[in-house]
Amino acid sequence: MSEKLLVRRAAVLGAGVMGAQIAAHLTNAGVDTVLFDLPAKEGDPNGVVIKAIANLGKLSPAPLAGKSLAGRIVPANYDSGLELLRDCDLVIEAIAERMDWKQDLYRKIAPHVADHAVLASNTSGLGINALADVLPEQLRHRFCGVHFFNPPRYMHLAELIPATATDTSVLEGLEAFLTTTLGKGVVYARDTPNFIGNRIGVFSILSTIHHTAAFGLGFDAVDALTGPLVGRPKSATYRTSDVVGLDTMAHVIKTMADTLPDDPWHRYFKAPAWLQALIDQGALGQKAGAGIFRKAGKEIQVLDLEKQDYRPADKDAAAPEVVEILKTRNPAEKFAMLRASEHPQARFLWAAFRDLFHYSAYHLADIAETARDVDLAIRWGYGWLLGPFETWQAAGWKQVAQWIAEDIAAGKAMSDAPLPGWVLDGRDGVHGADGSFSPARDASVPRSSLPVYRRQRFPDPLLGESFPQGETLFENDGIRLWTDGDGIGVASFKTKLHTVSDQVLDGLQEAIGIAERDLRGLVIWQPKEPFSAGADLAGALGLLQAGKVDAFEAMVANFQATSQRIKYALVPVVAAVRGLALGGGCEFQMHSARTVAGLESYVGLVEAGVGLLPAGGGLKELAVRAARAAGPGGDVFAELKSVFETVAMAKVSTSAVEARESGLLRRDDPVVFHPHELLHIARQQALALAESGHRPPLPERAVQVAGDVGIATFKMMLVNMLEGRFISPHDYEIATRIATVLCGGEVDRGATVDEDWLLRLEREHFVALAQMPKSQERIAHMLKTGKPLRN
Repeated sequence: MSEKLLVRRAAVLGAGVMGAQIAAHLTNAGVDTVLFDLPAKEGDPNGVVIKAIANLGKLSPAPLAGKSLAGRIVPANYDSGLELLRDCDLVIEAIAERMDWKQDLYRKIAPHVADHAVLASNTSGLGINALADVLPEQLRHRFCGVHFFNPPRYMHLAELIPATATDTSVLEGLEAFLTTTLGKGVVYARDTPNFIGNRIGVFSILSTIHHTAAFGLGFDAVDALTGPLVGRPKSATYRTSDVVGLDTMAHVIKTMADTLPDDPWHRYFKAPAWLQALIDQGALGQKAGAGIFRKAGKEIQVLDLEKQDYRPADKDAAAPEVVEILKTRNPAEKFAMLRASEHPQARFLWAAFRDLFHYSAYHLADIAETARDVDLAIRWGYGWLLGPFETWQAAGWKQVAQWIAEDIAAGKAMSDAPLPGWVLDGRDGVHGADGSFSPARDASVPRSSLPVYRRQRFPDPLLGESFPQGETLFENDGIRLWTDGDGIGVASFKTKLHTVSDQVLDGLQEAIGIAERDLRGLVIWQPKEPFSAGADLAGALGLLQAGKVDAFEAMVANFQATSQRIKYALVPVVAAVRGLALGGGCEFQMHSARTVAGLESYVGLVEAGVGLLPAGGGLKELAVRAARAAGPGGDVFAELKSVFETVAMAKVSTSAVEARESGLLRRDDPVVFHPHELLHIARQQALALAESGHRPPLPERAVQVAGDVGIATFKMMLVNMLEGRFISPHDYEIATRIATVLCGGEVDRGATVDEDWLLRLEREHFVALAQMPKSQERIAHMLKTGKPLRN
């Protein structure tokens, strides 16, 4: 059993962009965090840190999961605050990448670090053992590298780099903390420059730069080829460089050149002349407004090296015949076609993949324990669908290895370094049912058996990995209900984007019936994001356009019946939410006994954006919650003000924390940081509710409402917005109807109504809006473009 790392309080040293964001993410996770930097030259000695904390609110994407969390970070400085370190269980150093500065800081803090605390450096490439040289003996076994990727809240990868003296128990405790508390995917890297992610990732960019020039391609063409067409992010290669910052790119390249003199590819570790020229002009990429790409008005322009100027970027720069090759489903056929093609774009792609495979195989033994670590580091750190070894194995290991060897022999590869012997030993790949290949052990190594990984029922699968799918209890075209035999059923939607169709509604009601009869609880969970993009708009619009208003009304009634079935189920129904939970998806989780939400949950009742109002019981539920919060005889209207704005403006939360603050999640709904632990935690919640004698709530028969006075007050606010042209007349129509339902209709202020009354109001106003031409235009526009129409 590995030792637990108990972190009550943490310290981050260095309030630069990275340090401040690491402190923010620790705070997101509920860790009391102190952020240190140099004392300010004038004013408050903690001024540098106070300014950095204030700056967190301006960054996009937001490092903090909720705005109020900024006030929780404790500012400190190295002159007067070092005593605060004595209470810290984890200290993360994140100052500038200079060995001498880091070592000076270690000497300064060492006397103040507690005897049990772990010290970690968030260096992106400096030697961990070299850093450890200045530490006192008693601290060395508690020191290692932890490299977060930027931005730390959103990037899944954290590289863990042991020093020679680091205790195994320290590493295992830190790995469990990074995984569950901070939600990271951990890979172990050897103490080599740039570790795994940036060593392979930056080489891939360097080889792409080399081959861009060799095949005479434009930067826009290369980005068109190296993005989603090959399973990589939309920002592809050069746009990614702009986002990272061209100065940062040049710095990383220089680090590789300085620290890897014996690398057989060393001659390519230099920034090309055009990159240096852009940096000299201050065109550093996105942060400077111009880099390899720039925006001129609405037009995206790209640097043209021949013209020495920008030209309009061609978004269709990938040649149609090469796009056809890349659409080939069979990877072996695809690579054979790329290699055989005479088209410069196809030859470019083959060359870039060949050199990436060659480099990854050549260096695997010195940078990582297994091929799994390399593939996961690249997937989690760079957002690729498959890592380099997975891509190679999918394309046919032996054949591709033979082609690489032929190209090396023919002098076509970037380096003449030989492929390692294991590549050509007759194997079919590096990943198999028994694990992933480790050159050091000359064997396949299974996944880690640390207790923390038992919480992941479905870890991120590598090529060829599969996990048992559980026993199917019920299935229709909308959902599948399955169990692992623990008494908890799991219902997953089968529709695209997990939208709610008639089959999903009927399937959920069936699943709840089975759970009540044969199980102890039910979890609604999707194997992949999103949780649910809401109602099936296309089906709804089809009914309306065919004039089938009765069928449309029946669908709305069935939606409400499903929500009520969730709420009043005799077994606890727990919603496990991550990604988008919009409209009906949001309403289902509002009716569940509990929601377990991944940190990156984007929750909202967005129907107003498509000309409708929430009618799956969402407005009813908000009215009930407002009455409950106000208490008997209390001011219900005051409780409705903020939720009205959230619904009428179709706001979507930017995190689960924000969804709790806006009232779309409950205060006691747990927030989970690791997406692959979501199912485990949801099932544990369902079991705990069942164990503690869960009963559904009693029906809401006396809900106090804001009534006609509440509606009139909302209308006054809306008239001002209409006259000021902040909203259109149709926005006014929708918002008035939302206000009417939330306030319980035209009844006296303080009157009581029951749930059925509120549900009927929802239905009536929903159906009325849906029949209006302007609402139907909004629905059609959303289906066609994916964007809301303001008409």
